[in-house]
Amino acid sequence: MVQAAANPLTFDEFIERYPEDGGRYELRHGVMLEMRPIGPHEEVIALIRRKLDFEIERQNLPLFIPQSCLIKPLREGEGYLPDIIVLDREKVKTDPYWQKYSSLSSSDAIKLIVEVVSTNWQDDYLTKLAEYEKLGVPEYWIVDYRALGGVRFIGSPKTPMVWIYNLVDQEYQPGQPFQAAQQLTSPTFPELVLEVDRIIDIGQEQ
Repeated sequence: MVQAAANPLTFDEFIERYPEDGGRYELRHGVMLEMRPIGPHEEVIALIRRKLDFEIERQNLPLFIPQSCLIKPLREGEGYLPDIIVLDREKVKTDPYWQKYSSLSSSDAIKLIVEVVSTNWQDDYLTKLAEYEKLGVPEYWIVDYRALGGVRFIGSPKTPMVWIYNLVDQEYQPGQPFQAAQQLTSPTFPELVLEVDRIIDIGQEQ
């Protein structure tokens, strides 16, 4: 659990002080934290990103996936760095944080966010789910390839799972769970071909 800082950073202070060391950082309760994902985590991100990029290219969609993009949620003292974010090429230009900081202060340009679950699974299942909903992110994936989430989400015994949430009338509908032997169904990419087995397998490769 992250303790609140004595002198918490605002989002603007966070992006102004963001280290230029190639690391990945988020702002949590006013504290800048370095994100250090493990190798399999990065491989899962690479697989999903490759599949989404292929769909964008194949359909010639006016979308792109930036290398990194910070999100300014409505909650004070927070700043998120999604594992994958799909953006609208034209709408992103209107966000005041984009040109200088590669950041976004609204969901206008966001089509999809993907978070791959780490040991701090509550962030993805609870905190970010609520914040992305409030911000208005239209589609949100929780990729739990290691079955790290709570039993109330993935059952007992715990099962690797991918959840896809779709925003309707400013609220996420109950997430659709996808398990082994199932193919993902994405509202943003209805022709996407990606099986949960492939995600699980690549995450477990040594």
